[in-house]
Amino acid sequence: MRCALFFIGFLIVVNVHGQQERVKVGGYQLTPVVDLDATPIKDQYRSGTCWSFSGISFLESEILRMRNLEVDLAEMWLIRHDYHERAIDYVRFHGAISFGPGAESNDVMDMIKLYGIVPETVYPGLNYGTDMHVHGEFDNVLDAIVNAVIENKNRKLSTAWIRAFDNVLDAYLGEAPQKFERRGVEYTPKSFQRAMNIVPDNYIELSSFTHHPFYSKFIMEVPDNWAFGEVYNVKLEEFFNQAIYALDNGYTLLWGSDVSEDGFSNRHAIALVPATEIDELSGSEKEKWETMIVAEREQNMYSFSKPIPEKHITQAIRQQAFDDYRTQDDHGMHIVGYYKDAAGDIFFKVKNTWGESNDQGGFFYASEAFFKYKSLSIMLHKDALMPGIKTELGI
Repeated sequence: MRCALFFIGFLIVVNVHGQQERVKVGGYQLTPVVDLDATPIKDQYRSGTCWSFSGISFLESEILRMRNLEVDLAEMWLIRHDYHERAIDYVRFHGAISFGPGAESNDVMDMIKLYGIVPETVYPGLNYGTDMHVHGEFDNVLDAIVNAVIENKNRKLSTAWIRAFDNVLDAYLGEAPQKFERRGVEYTPKSFQRAMNIVPDNYIELSSFTHHPFYSKFIMEVPDNWAFGEVYNVKLEEFFNQAIYALDNGYTLLWGSDVSEDGFSNRHAIALVPATEIDELSGSEKEKWETMIVAEREQNMYSFSKPIPEKHITQAIRQQAFDDYRTQDDHGMHIVGYYKDAAGDIFFKVKNTWGESNDQGGFFYASEAFFKYKSLSIMLHKDALMPGIKTELGI
């Protein structure tokens, strides 16, 4: 994900750090239906590594769910190892795949499967003189190394380049420990992974597009999917219903989406898909909005000061947005619940990775239309799958 800088039926309201009461978001009054356990808000700051921050947030909620234990895991542990693996592949592909800080949700589980995980205190990844993650220089240095290796005139790669690359990772992020102690117990990264009950093979990703057969797996065609991670393809309504089903049953979601739309406002803590075309409206709504000139209508649609009609999202509309680049691999986030407005419409509660950057403490609320339109994928535990989808996918 090319991270933007700056995841039915009965009531569940169990939350550690989120709101449990009705909240006012823009012009909406939202009432909680499901509000699941989450650790404190994450802040990727000036790094393009939302995939790791959102993925770690997701895993911390999984540990809360499975072990009733709150733990702060190390985002930079995943980033350090992801850069190592990515550099090797980038050189093998002669630079014909993407290289940079962005990655996909599968990288979270891929790196844990290979390298385990450690607490934040063991590997904060701030070895370069700042208190927050500032990766501009770091990213440029790494990029220069791999491109120099590819472009070298020796016509044969040296045996030293990956050691040199890893030395830069160590210089900026710190050396990766082989063992560490926590609360009087000695762990390795793999033994700590097991102690936290993190089993990467227990997680899968779902998406919904028509350019691949439904109920099959495909490689998501986005630039930062350097590892060629696969997702399962389901129909749009199943995709949405699966998200609700998982949340209803106590499972949070790791969410890959696009937040570049005008209907997304972090300041207002809301994400909508305004129905800006008169033909998309009907009845009294159409009569109200068609009396306005275009500029006035758009100003009101994007003021976020009162409820507005939204576009009806179909499978075809969603597909077209992906095909013409309006939906891209933009941002990774963590969905921890859902609320309803006065009309009964669903808004997902989303834990972002930009710190406490709005009046909702860093959370925002995404409408059903936004979720259907802008989602690339969701990752969830296999046990959270709806029985029908599990059968269709053969899981």
